[in-house]
Amino acid sequence: MNSNGDGSARARETGTLGKLMVLLDLVTHADAPLRFTDILALAGQPRGTLHRQLSHLVEEGLIELDGDGRYAPGLRLLDFAARSWARNEFRLIAEPHLADLQRATGETVHLGVLRGQSIIYLDKVEGRQPVRMYSQIGNASPCYCTGVGKAALSLLPAEGLVDLVAGLSFTSFTASTHVSAETLLAEIREIADQGYAFDREEHEAGIRCVAAPVWSEDRTFMGGISITGPAYRLSMELLHQWAVPVQLAAGRIMEGMRVRLGPRR
Repeated sequence: MNSNGDGSARARETGTLGKLMVLLDLVTHADAPLRFTDILALAGQPRGTLHRQLSHLVEEGLIELDGDGRYAPGLRLLDFAARSWARNEFRLIAEPHLADLQRATGETVHLGVLRGQSIIYLDKVEGRQPVRMYSQIGNASPCYCTGVGKAALSLLPAEGLVDLVAGLSFTSFTASTHVSAETLLAEIREIADQGYAFDREEHEAGIRCVAAPVWSEDRTFMGGISITGPAYRLSMELLHQWAVPVQLAAGRIMEGMRVRLGPRR
């Protein structure tokens, strides 16, 4: 079962809205619908309070209760997500450049934004030969083992980077995953110098990528774009060749952001 972090602590430290958000987080990030007892164990809320909160969410259509007594994301959430996704300015600006990059390489292209310790995927253009991988629009991935995540980390000021990395709980997804702050920080320094990052099968075995950072002038948006595909097609030599195209695409996206989202005169 997959849950999104420290639900128990957050439930105790926030008010009513915060508690509702914790429950939404748990239900939407779970790999399968959750029973009441599952949520009770994860949320850290009193049984009576939890039952009331879940009932409110069901009434509002934000989660659904199936015939087996399990909770799943509701259709109203899908409507919110669709509207947000369609109107996201960053995604709209990046969209044509992601498509150009996909046509040039034939592989899957991602756009992601750094949020806390995770990368949230804002857009994904499937390659000509799609490969099953974790990344889906709206999904969150750890920042320390993805190309987009490490590219975004390279944008942080030194003190902010050290603080963020110090708070990471490293999970060894593959034999190539960073499992220490020291090795991660060393690679982030290299990425900052060269302007691009690699995922060397660090999050998913058999999946590689090359990524470049993307940021807004005021640094309210820090993320990246990547070209991703199976290791048997994407040799490290090829990924090094694609570092320039992905950097150029990132530059064009940032220019679009500057023109469309910059201060109005």
